[in-house]
Amino acid sequence: MTQEIYIIDDDESSLPIFKELFKDEQEFKFIGVKTEEIDVALKNIPFLIVINEDAIDRDVVDVCKKIRTDEDNKITPIIVVSSNSDRKHRLRVLEESVEYYIKKPVDPNYLYYTIKNLNRLLNINRRISALTGLPGNVQIHAELKKRISNKGEFSVLYLDLDNFKAYNDVYGFLKGDEIIEFTAKTILKCVHKFYEDGAFVGHIGGDDFVAIVPSINVDEVCQEIIVTFDKEVTKFFTYDDLERGYIEVANRKGIIEQFPLTSISIGVVIGEKGRFSNILEIGEIGAQVKHVAKSTMGSCYAIDRRQL
Repeated sequence: MTQEIYIIDDDESSLPIFKELFKDEQEFKFIGVKTEEIDVALKNIPFLIVINEDAIDRDVVDVCKKIRTDEDNKITPIIVVSSNSDRKHRLRVLEESVEYYIKKPVDPNYLYYTIKNLNRLLNINRRISALTGLPGNVQIHAELKKRISNKGEFSVLYLDLDNFKAYNDVYGFLKGDEIIEFTAKTILKCVHKFYEDGAFVGHIGGDDFVAIVPSINVDEVCQEIIVTFDKEVTKFFTYDDLERGYIEVANRKGIIEQFPLTSISIGVVIGEKGRFSNILEIGEIGAQVKHVAKSTMGSCYAIDRRQL
């Protein structure tokens, strides 16, 4: 995947330098942007923005503010390259959430590895859910493998939402995202209430989550999640839907169907010492026990307590 890097300067003096520096790197594409073109350029959401302060006719702090207040570029990394060595000026720039302030003259190798390492860091961060900020599948698998190799006792909670598709159909994806964020915060809050150490919460994707915790207090944490979720999820529904206790959705044939309000199901796998040799075994049992939980109307949890 080609990473587009915008070089902001008005005399286009920087662009050839970057192209030469990365001439053997097909991964990066450098595009020159003048300050008067920033509005148009930001719509393309670049991978990285480099500002040559010495070659623009606007206050660099204002330029950085403009980038950071753009809804689609709040997290786009910014590098400012400048000959201004005034400490207060550098701090003013960095206060605008600028990642790097590099003073001229610039060592080409320093600039090269700064961009390369920033790309590596962003690739790692892509494994984090952008919506919830929770670790994704790569970290989830690594955490499960670590627990298995340590041969200690642990429990895995598989959590997902019931009737979530129906909710999305009625309220829209933006409101659906709000429930996903709320669910993530609820799980985190409840897990951390019972476990100060040794707990891990991940976002598998969509409305699916996982929590890996010590086996003690498993019933209590599941109950806490359900009580908290059921109490607070009501704020995502209209008064009329709450009064009815269900939502109405037209199916593909135009027939109105009724679905219960969104609830949460939890399937728990108890990982006793030596019970599992790989993460696939945990996943298979997790799917079975979560199916049991989802077969019950409303928020529910089920625990697999089978022993060796």
